[in-house]
Amino acid sequence: MADSVNKMSIPSTLPLLPFDNGVLLPGLSLQISVTNPRSMKLVEMCLWSKANWKKQFIGIIPNVGRATVHIDATEMHCIGTAATVQELKSHSSLRPMYSLRVTGFCRFKVIEVQQETPFPVALVEQLDKFAFESDDNVEYDPGISHLAEQLRKSAEEMIDLLGMQLPIVSKLKKLIANLPLKSLPDILTSLVKTSFFEKLQILDTVDVHMRLKKALPLVDRQIESLKKANAAASSALSKISGKEMEERKVKGGFRIILQPGHPLRSRQPGKFTDEVLEQGERDEDEIAELEKRIMMAKLPDYALKTAQRELKRLKQMPPQFPEHSVTRNYLELMVDLPWSTSTEDRLDVTQARLDLDVDHYGLDKVKERVIEYLAVRKLKKSLKGPILCFVGPPGVGKTSIGRSIAKTLGRKFHRISLGGICDQSDIRGHRRTYVGAMPGNIINGIKLVGVNNPVFLLDEVDKLNISHKGDPAAALLEVLDPEQNNSFTDHYLNVPFDLSQVLFVATANTTATIPYALLDRMEVIGIPGYTLEEKVAIAAKYVVPKQLDQHGLTSNQLQIVNKSLQFLISKYTREAGVRSLERQVAALCRIIAVKLAASEVSSLTFKKDNDGSIDAALTSSLSTAELTLPIIIDKEMIEDLLGPPQYGRELDEKLYTPGVAIGLAWTPMGGEIMFVEATRMPGEGKLTLTGQLGDVMKESAELALNWLRTHSTQIGVQYSGFDNLLHKTDIHIHFPAGAVGKDGPSAGVTVVVVLASLFSGRCARSDTAMTGEVTLRGRVLPVGGIKEKVLAAHRFGLSRVIIPESNGKDLRDIPESARNDLEFVLVQNIAEVLEAAFDRGFLLQSRL
Repeated sequence: MADSVNKMSIPSTLPLLPFDNGVLLPGLSLQISVTNPRSMKLVEMCLWSKANWKKQFIGIIPNVGRATVHIDATEMHCIGTAATVQELKSHSSLRPMYSLRVTGFCRFKVIEVQQETPFPVALVEQLDKFAFESDDNVEYDPGISHLAEQLRKSAEEMIDLLGMQLPIVSKLKKLIANLPLKSLPDILTSLVKTSFFEKLQILDTVDVHMRLKKALPLVDRQIESLKKANAAASSALSKISGKEMEERKVKGGFRIILQPGHPLRSRQPGKFTDEVLEQGERDEDEIAELEKRIMMAKLPDYALKTAQRELKRLKQMPPQFPEHSVTRNYLELMVDLPWSTSTEDRLDVTQARLDLDVDHYGLDKVKERVIEYLAVRKLKKSLKGPILCFVGPPGVGKTSIGRSIAKTLGRKFHRISLGGICDQSDIRGHRRTYVGAMPGNIINGIKLVGVNNPVFLLDEVDKLNISHKGDPAAALLEVLDPEQNNSFTDHYLNVPFDLSQVLFVATANTTATIPYALLDRMEVIGIPGYTLEEKVAIAAKYVVPKQLDQHGLTSNQLQIVNKSLQFLISKYTREAGVRSLERQVAALCRIIAVKLAASEVSSLTFKKDNDGSIDAALTSSLSTAELTLPIIIDKEMIEDLLGPPQYGRELDEKLYTPGVAIGLAWTPMGGEIMFVEATRMPGEGKLTLTGQLGDVMKESAELALNWLRTHSTQIGVQYSGFDNLLHKTDIHIHFPAGAVGKDGPSAGVTVVVVLASLFSGRCARSDTAMTGEVTLRGRVLPVGGIKEKVLAAHRFGLSRVIIPESNGKDLRDIPESARNDLEFVLVQNIAEVLEAAFDRGFLLQSRL
């Protein structure tokens, strides 16, 4: 350190750097953080901008007043340490700062502060020689030499009491023996535990003799503190048997117990932590308990070997190692997993059917599949769990049916939401080499339920995403394959786990976004939606009682009869499920709750007909304070409370003009009807399509137009100028709701009818909807989603549906109530479509 300084005296003027956190004594090096603006100016102007900044002296002044921004003569101590900067760093963060490593050389006294801005500069006087000068040419009186010898002996005793390794002890003793006499008290004061003001007294003491006298008691005090700490440690060690002593030595040795007052402890106030030997004993007890749990966990042979190997590593690993906690967490996961723990299925088929009927209305196909599983499981005790995938629009009960299946089987239930997951580690887990590694959702769910045969609901399996972290859908391939999941390997667990007894139930709104390989592993069960009658039954049995209970009402206060529910469903909801219906019923309950809370109803008055049934009319107004209970909701009250109906009869008005037909569309939200419109204008034979269509829809429209041009004579559409349709007329076809994307092979039939209506001047039937794809030969091809589309036509009040003849087999899936209300026209070619789509048939029209 002294080699970089060529002269043995300091300049007469020094820039002053206040030190708020301590005292720098000559001969010592400290790290100082510079954050206040004035000190940062000193660093920038005197050090940072100069090439020889390592040879520049600065004055380190203890800041007694602890001021951090404004420094004046009253706040600075009068004596400081002249130092040089050995290391200089700049930290660019939210709070700019410099970091300095400084080395003290000698004491100085401030004579006069000559400058205060931009940083303080003072006229100084050097008080002693440099700390690095040897004592060869200096003669001390016998009293000083005797004190120095006592101080060196006390320092050696203190080093012996620290209990450090022998090489470190010998180096410290050699260092103290070779220290210059004038630097001995400064160095030893920095090694022992002292307060700020005790160090300040050592700094202020220029005379070497007095400095030795003040340092000796500080070292002796530290020796007494170490003796007490070691005595307490010896007492604790005496309670440990020799065998335990040897075991602990093998496992990593004893830790040094640092009692308050130990010089190696952290010196920050409030952060003292006593490391006691009982912590080590506690670790030993936990490892012994873990070993006992491993033996009782009934692990398979391959898992048991892995657990024993990891346990052996854990025993030989010191607790301070980061891998110690990782290994222990891994072993705790292994013993927590239910390798051989399962629940017994309730195999009463009759009772299961009753339970399913109580929980859900309809859903006959779903219920029948569960009954089949129970029946086969009853005949064959070991049966792999099927992979069921319920596909349908929101609100039809896909998620709740999974919970109902678990209840029926008597199994534990666990739900995993897959919507938006884009990391395959969420399925397979992280490898233990990564920081913060954890098992995937599958293994973690098995751990939470505590059995190896639960019902697992994988919700929203169609909404998995691919990212740079992998494809979670691909990670599910092994999970959802009945032939492979008996040895599913999680990256964290890294040993196979049997998932074959787990009953997996997946839900999705559409199969279009599910990868084919994943879809192939699941048994798809469609839940297209509910008819009006089914919705009324669901509302009366489930929705209304649930909402009454959630809003603090009873059936003696509020009742909604079936006719009112039917009006509410048809005029205020247009959905495949019942969520919107729940919201509307909840709105009615909230309004009635406000009225009841605001009025003082002291007694219940029931209005009944002569036959004993409850009258469906409300005889008292809700605006009055006196209410007649129960309040019975009728159509007029629904309009009064919820406003005008949101949906009305729009079909007749829209089909008063030619060029409009009703098509049927499938969406992830269920079936929908679609009013396809067309118009013509003089032009050059250009076809314009609007409505945010996909390529398949555009091709269907072009195919339908070309077929109509080709077969205009055969279908009887002839009028002046029709033969020049290709060159003289522009056609615009619009699929309404342009903000909604549309694509799929089912619009050809509808476009043909729209164009035929446009050029014949006749209106298509207002009560008929249609679906199907056409070919250039005029054949009608089958399409998908028939059940959803038919239910949509029924929901919107239509009475006739035109579908391809090849889709006739799909009509058996239509609820009987809908089949009875609808007339189905099965067609093979476009001529039959046109015959059914127009009143009195299309071929019987008069020639134009």
